[in-house]
Formats: sequence, C-alpha cells, structure tokens
Amino acid sequence: MTAGNALIPFLQKIHLFRGLDEEQLSFIAAHLREHDPYEAGETIVRQGEYGQDLFLVYEGQVELIHRRRGEERVLATLSSGDYFGEEAVLNQHPYGVTVRACTACRLFRFARNDFLALRKRVPHLQAHLEIAVASRKLARQVQFPWLQAGESIYFLARKHPIQLWKAILRPIFYVAVWLLLIALVYLFAPFGWLLIVGGLGVGAGLFWIWWNSLDWSNDYYLVTSRRVVWVEKVLGIYDSRQEAPLTTVLSVGVETSQWGRTLDFGDVIVRTFVGRIVFNEVRHPYEAAALIEEYWTRSREAARQADLETMQSAIRAKINPAPAVPAPQPPETSNVASAPSPLRPPRFLTNFLKMRFEEKDGVVTYRKHYIVLLLQTWKAALLFLISTLGALYFWLSPVGDGALGGLRYLSGILALVGVFWWGYEYVDWSNDRFQVTPDQIFDIDRKPFGREERKVAALDNILSTEYRRTNLLQVLFNYGHVYITVGGTQMVFENVANPSAVQQDIDQRRLARLERKRQAEAEAERERMASWIAAYHRLRQQAPEPPSSGSETGREG
Repeated sequence: MTAGNALIPFLQKIHLFRGLDEEQLSFIAAHLREHDPYEAGETIVRQGEYGQDLFLVYEGQVELIHRRRGEERVLATLSSGDYFGEEAVLNQHPYGVTVRACTACRLFRFARNDFLALRKRVPHLQAHLEIAVASRKLARQVQFPWLQAGESIYFLARKHPIQLWKAILRPIFYVAVWLLLIALVYLFAPFGWLLIVGGLGVGAGLFWIWWNSLDWSNDYYLVTSRRVVWVEKVLGIYDSRQEAPLTTVLSVGVETSQWGRTLDFGDVIVRTFVGRIVFNEVRHPYEAAALIEEYWTRSREAARQADLETMQSAIRAKINPAPAVPAPQPPETSNVASAPSPLRPPRFLTNFLKMRFEEKDGVVTYRKHYIVLLLQTWKAALLFLISTLGALYFWLSPVGDGALGGLRYLSGILALVGVFWWGYEYVDWSNDRFQVTPDQIFDIDRKPFGREERKVAALDNILSTEYRRTNLLQVLFNYGHVYITVGGTQMVFENVANPSAVQQDIDQRRLARLERKRQAEAEAERERMASWIAAYHRLRQQAPEPPSSGSETGREG
C-alpha cells in the first residue's frame, strides 16, 4: 500500500481538498484505505446500491454509467485525481450511477465517518462535494446532443435559485393582486365579465411565472474534458452557445457582491485568448473556480506528458532504428471491366434545395435556410400563380380579340416574368454560400449577373464561435446565425439551418486543423532534437576511451 505521506501530493491536486493544510491532508491520507485492484470491465459500484465510502481514483480510468428507462448512457470517464460516491458520503443516498473500470485501476476509499470528522474541522469541504453532487445529478437529467464522443462533463450548473425567485417575484405579486381583485369583485360586485377578466389576469400571471422559471432552467454552464461552455436559451426567442477549448484558458477568477457572499453565489469568470466566458451567479463560486482550475491544469499536464512520451519514442527510433519493412506489393489489376455505375441525376438536381452538402476533398457547403428562400421568392411565386390562373381563365373564356383578348397575352407574359423572377431569386439564394474546408472558411456572396464578394479566413486564426437564434421563426424552423471571431473582425454565417451543428462542424475542423499544425510543429521539433541526441550518442560511441590511471602509472614507471 502507498505510504500516507506519499499520498499528500496526490491529494493536493484534487479540488475537493483545495485549501487544506498539511495536517488535514495527513489526516485524510491516514484514513484512506486502498481497495483491491480492479481489472478492466469490472463493476465497482452499481446504480441504486447503498454505500458509505467516497472513492478516489489513484491510477487508471473508470466510467460513470447511468441507466434510465432501460437505456444506458456514459456520463463521464474519470481518471487519476477524480472521485465518485459523493452522494453516498454526503447524504447517504444510493449510488446514482454504475461505475465500471475502463482499465486496470487502483482506488482509495474514504469512509463516511472519517469524512464527517474532517468536515467538523473543515466546514467548506461540504461545499466542494455539493458541487459534484449537483453537477452529476443535473448531468443525469439533461442531455446535450452537441457533445462529442468521449467528451465528459465535469461541471454543470445553473444560476443560483435566488435568481429564480428574483425573476418570479414580480409575477407572483401580479397574480396576488389579481386574486385580491377577484375576491373583492366576488364579494361586493359579482359581475360575470369582471370575474372572467380577473381569471385571464391570473392566467397571464401564471404563464409569466412559468415562462421565467423555464428561462432560468434553460441556462447552463459546463466544463467538459475538452472545453468551457455557456448555453443560453430563451424559449422561442433566443438560443446561443458560447465556448472555448480548455487549452485556451488563461485564468479563472471570481466576482461576488456582499449579498452574494452572504448567500454563497457569484460570477465565475473564465478568461481565454479571445475574451471572457462568465458563469453568472452560480452557487459556491470559489469552489466552482477551483474545479475549473483543476481540469484546466490537468489538460495542460496531459498534453505535456503526451509530448514527452512521443519525444522518447522518437529518440529511441533514431538511436536504434527498426529494420526497414518492405512495402506490400499492390494486387494485380484484373482485366475484367468494372460494372458501370448506376445512372445518377444531375448534380444541380440533387443539390436543388439542400442546405448542407459535402463535396470532394472534405469541403462542406452550407446555404441559407429554405425559409429565407421562401421569403425571397414569395412575391415572384404569387405573381406567377395569379398570372397563370389569369392566363388559363382568359384562354379558356370565349373572349374576342379586343381589350379583354389582349389580357390573355399579358397574363402569359406576366407568368413568364414570374418564372424568371423566381429563378433569379433562387439563383441569388443558391449563390450565397458558406464553406468549411479542412484549412479555411469561406463566406461567398454572388449576385446573378452582378458582383461577387468572397471572405476567407484560416481555420487556425479563429478565436471563438457562437451561434444565435433570435426570433420565433428561427427557433421553430431551427436556423440562425453563426458568429466566427477571426482576429479583430467577425464573419457571420447568416440564416444557416441547424446553427448548432454548423458551429460544431467549424469547431471540430478548427480543432483538427490546430491539432494537425501542433503535431507537425512538434514532430519537426522532435525530429530535430532526436537527430541532435542521436548524433551526440554516435560521437560518444566513436570517441576513444580515456586511459585509466593505472596504465598511466605503469607507463611512467
């Protein structure tokens, strides 16, 4: 078993024990009990079971699995420095998740009685655990479809409940006034129409309360294994997500008021390369900031460790190169003619109304939502419809060649005008394109028979992305604007369908581009360093050994 003193550096890295002095950490280390090692695939605790222990992951990885309505969902993957079982220790509740070992792992247990004894000496320890309990309970209730595979939620919160009460206080007062008026009318002047008006007023107030409650519940603040995210949503009006990768975080701070310090809420400010992401009025802000700092630091350490391991592999390959393996010969080509490909419709027909389509070389093209097309072409379509109906009427009616007869020709001409007008508006809509390639983004605005404007930015120059849906029509049909900050300017993908997915496409390709660039630079640097070290190693082997002191003495004699 690891000695107690050796566990103190491990405990100091865990945000749960942030601020504890060495004596308190020694108390925890002395009361930790190492569990027998778990093998990959072995279940550690089961959802619904009761327990009394807080588990600390010392080595290896475990996954938290939540089962609901017969379906299992992996909530998070925990590694060294993480913990689970906080609900059992804090509230004696059954385990809310099943915990399974992903790899061989070592765990330490901290018994509930020992935790209660420590809590008496360190009262703020409970706040750290309450954050974990609230985050994981909320993560079991809410799903975010934009999370990537393998991305784990470490922190998830809403605004402090006091903000909900502040939001619904006015509508509660409004409902109370209406109820008082209804009571007075019923007692002294029981007019039916006044009671109906009062009922409508109460209904409006209840709807106001429901709306503000829903608005409060739809704002989320997340810290995942890859990024910091603020999700803001106003039902039917506004929908936005602002995020930044953990690797871009510069610092984490806290701002509170006197009222906030009294009720333990405040703003957690995450400063990144591009600006700030503010977690407004969250509970236990200092503990939340400590948690964000821990995972930010952990992501940097993981990146450094990966670079070190890759460097060691490169040096070993330079000093002891592996024998060359002959490349496999390509299979002989057959003389049998390949079967002809099935007939496909022309490309302009397959992409006629597509709002997103992928082209060769990994280029993704977005067009504005078809609602925008309808808004652009409805006048032309209406002109065509009315003119066509008029033409049919006049051509089928027994009219002469006089003034009324000329209307049939005018109607036909107007119908053709409507067709060309609609076609012009369609081409104008189709020519407004937004493209994402493996290296760049494009905003192309081309007028039929007119000017073309093209904006280009490199993916690795993008500082942040954000999407917004700002009105009821955009929310109902799921389209909006994606804002892309590039240096001191901003590019906008306007009125694209499913802006959340567009933002995710851009972010994934941006991160992939940055990762490729980082890997290329690191590979070049590793190659240079490994070549130097290998050259030094060869020189050491070729250099003659210095004569020993004994041989020098004999020569002198």
